[in-house]
Amino acid sequence: MKVALLGLSQAGKRTLFTLLTGRHVPESRKEDECVEGHAPVRDPRVDTISAMVKPQKTKYADTVFSLCPDISEGSNERFWLETARRCELICMVVRSFSSDVVYHARGTVDPARDRANLETELMLADLELVEKRLERIGKEKRAGQNHLQVVEERTLQKCKQAIESEQKPGTLKLDQEENASLRSLGLLTLKPVIWAYNVDEKDVKDDGVDPVTISCKIEQEIMAIEDAEERKQFLEGLGLSSPGIDRMNRAVYDTLGLMSFYTMGADEVRAWTIRKGSVAPVAAGKIHTDIERGFIRVEIIKYDDLISAGSESAVKAQGKIQLKGKDYVIEDGDICNFRFNV
Repeated sequence: MKVALLGLSQAGKRTLFTLLTGRHVPESRKEDECVEGHAPVRDPRVDTISAMVKPQKTKYADTVFSLCPDISEGSNERFWLETARRCELICMVVRSFSSDVVYHARGTVDPARDRANLETELMLADLELVEKRLERIGKEKRAGQNHLQVVEERTLQKCKQAIESEQKPGTLKLDQEENASLRSLGLLTLKPVIWAYNVDEKDVKDDGVDPVTISCKIEQEIMAIEDAEERKQFLEGLGLSSPGIDRMNRAVYDTLGLMSFYTMGADEVRAWTIRKGSVAPVAAGKIHTDIERGFIRVEIIKYDDLISAGSESAVKAQGKIQLKGKDYVIEDGDICNFRFNV
């Protein structure tokens, strides 16, 4: 699961990337260079299970963030485009904070204007992708076209006309074949987008999926507080239940329709990420393809049952461990022990 961090210059993307991933971006980074880092998805259920089991190692699920080069308004240089195409989700960072020392290329801070300009840049990038692909198809079809190639060309022409009319391709009523023909192109306006506003301290609030408000300045202060109780009090003083980077990761999960299941043992307690609605063998495959291939059954402990009972052995004694087969749909928070044979 990869998320592209995009935005105009001086929006706070680099700082946000470092806060999320712990990876510092070198000042020597080139203009066209993308940087990747893993952001742990802080999960209190993992902490609770780990405190109970006391494993040798605890591992959160994580999200891969790709810090892309700046989007430059009106420029034909789109160094960020190829990386963004390969990501499942786009996080647009919009500057909404005031500063006497951090300049804005347009001279004034105007989040609504910048958001509109960024949406236009995504449309123009898609138009570039569509036109290049149509040009290639024009050369290829001299040797004749099969049915799928005809469908692709027709669909791309529809997308081109839509974008030129300032309409997103996602608003077109395409059939299954037409949608499939666009899949490999990676059009940006067909990807889910989260808007993250980098705001002043007074504007930070607990919010939903879109938009997410986050103050990189405040997040740096939160990260500097090592004591958990002191950090909690600091957040409460701001009227927040959790740091912005945690809310950001939750927004990614919600937008992509993801959830977590867990495995636990003396060696490791770990969270795994799957799409909602995944059946047990698919979840097993997240751990190892051999487990999916040789899947027999899965033993399920419900998180609430574990907390209520106090230990795995107590859950077993209460007869609350459930045995499920291949058709079982994993639920958020399930603790799984997969049985397999290869």
